[in-house]
Amino acid sequence: MDGLTVKYNQLTAEEFILLWESVWDGAPSLEQTKLAMKNTLFRVSVFHGDKIVGMARMIGDMGLNYYIKDVVVRPEYQRMGIGKMLINELMKFVAENGVKGTDIFVELCAVPDKIPFYEKLGFSANEAQRLKMMYHID
Repeated sequence: MDGLTVKYNQLTAEEFILLWESVWDGAPSLEQTKLAMKNTLFRVSVFHGDKIVGMARMIGDMGLNYYIKDVVVRPEYQRMGIGKMLINELMKFVAENGVKGTDIFVELCAVPDKIPFYEKLGFSANEAQRLKMMYHID
């Protein structure tokens, strides 16, 4: 798609929340999101003109594990190659920053209807079960 611009490590908390709300309910707070952006290893965002249309984040320890988080493409921009572009940018980051000559674990969590998309990009399921807890902070 023409007119797309990729930006690195510029995704703001406000843009994150805007994209989140384009696909999910219950966006995190601005304070949480600012902290998350500050502590993310790598952020990639895609703009069509001045409109943010996609984002993804990489978190991890830079040694053994990298974890792909918050891959979001606005619904009206899905199926245009933006998701694949985002994943490719994240994997490029791993290739450029990972320890040379080693195998590095790159992980993500996907909802069932998105699994085929990630499998096409080389990801596969394992036997682990994802467990979660929403922990409320007073």
